[in-house]
Amino acid sequence: MADTTASPTASPPPASGDHPRVLLRGFLSRETCKEMEFVHRSCGAAGYRPSVVSTSLPHLAATGCGHLILPFVPIRERLRDAVESFFDCLFDVFIEFTGLISWCKGASIGWHSDDNKPYLRQRAFTAVCYLNNHGEDYKGGILQFQDGDPSSIVPVAGDVVIYTADNRNVHCVTEVTEGERLTLTLWFTRNRAYDEDPKLLTFLSQASLNCQPTEQKSYIPMPASDNMYWFSYDQSGFDIRNARVQFLGFSFHSSSGEHNPAVLPAEDDPIVLLGKQLRLGRGDAVFEKIFSNSLHALQVVQFYYWKAPELAARREQSAIGSRTGCYPAIHHSRGTELPLSCNHTLAQIIFGSFKTLESAFYWNDFALAVAMWENYSEELKKQLLTLLPYWLSNGTIFVVDSSELQSAEPI
Repeated sequence: MADTTASPTASPPPASGDHPRVLLRGFLSRETCKEMEFVHRSCGAAGYRPSVVSTSLPHLAATGCGHLILPFVPIRERLRDAVESFFDCLFDVFIEFTGLISWCKGASIGWHSDDNKPYLRQRAFTAVCYLNNHGEDYKGGILQFQDGDPSSIVPVAGDVVIYTADNRNVHCVTEVTEGERLTLTLWFTRNRAYDEDPKLLTFLSQASLNCQPTEQKSYIPMPASDNMYWFSYDQSGFDIRNARVQFLGFSFHSSSGEHNPAVLPAEDDPIVLLGKQLRLGRGDAVFEKIFSNSLHALQVVQFYYWKAPELAARREQSAIGSRTGCYPAIHHSRGTELPLSCNHTLAQIIFGSFKTLESAFYWNDFALAVAMWENYSEELKKQLLTLLPYWLSNGTIFVVDSSELQSAEPI
């Protein structure tokens, strides 16, 4: 789990003026942004509006990825502290919603305030954390305010903008014309009844009860219903899981490693295969490891690209180190690729970027990434099971001091 702070950040000055808002440069470290990007691109589902993909914390809990909530916890605390300081409302703010949101080609929204619907009146403040760079990772997607300063925000990874959710900060987002604009967005409320933590703790508690202490690899994700991963666009669409894997040069293959015409009854939708065991292929080779489902495979693929610089450094340091414990690639025969339809052109338009992926690929690096992903996930799972009793006893999710964990029982 990454250190969230890019550099020591002073508390923002108290809010003033008719349109209170503040831009905090370098609030999140680059590594934290990359970790959030990994979570979103390996877990995200179709969003709440066209051309949007979202990952909420309840969605993570419901798909066996509750441990991936851990990296959010220190970020949420720091953002709440910044909101309380800027708006001078100490101990009077609750987090109403936390979510990773990506706006893809065609996404935009007109002038509005964030409390502009009857069911949103509880929202008091907004914090938007930018996770990638305008002009490098995507085009368009500029946040513009109707009045006051700053009048527009050009997104830079690590920056955070905080503002009131009412009509003092009416704003819009210009259309994304290329690439994928990633943000971590939080809404805050002063009404405890809308605090998201109690409901989230219920999800996490139920999931932990279903997880036996001796159960191996309980961090393996469990996909939601297939329709949640269907990305619709202009009377067409694609499965997000399949598209993200193919965008990075991989493909899904039969877990048997050979052509199996009986793998799918003729009347079934091939998409159901994404919930079953499968392998990953690339070019003319298939990785030997069998993954539990497509979400499991997608997480490993996204982890590999997150850790690519580290993997390359390890390879350069030791010619044999990256070969230790690897899974050999096997050549596949014709017909092992799963019969999944994908509008490749559309997926490239939606998720593509004018910054191309040019890094070389090595199966030994990928094998090492599998082991690193398992260690990363297992460690987060252990931390979650340790912290959950503290959170439940306090009714809120917070950073628990390590000394308290070592010296005291949950309160």
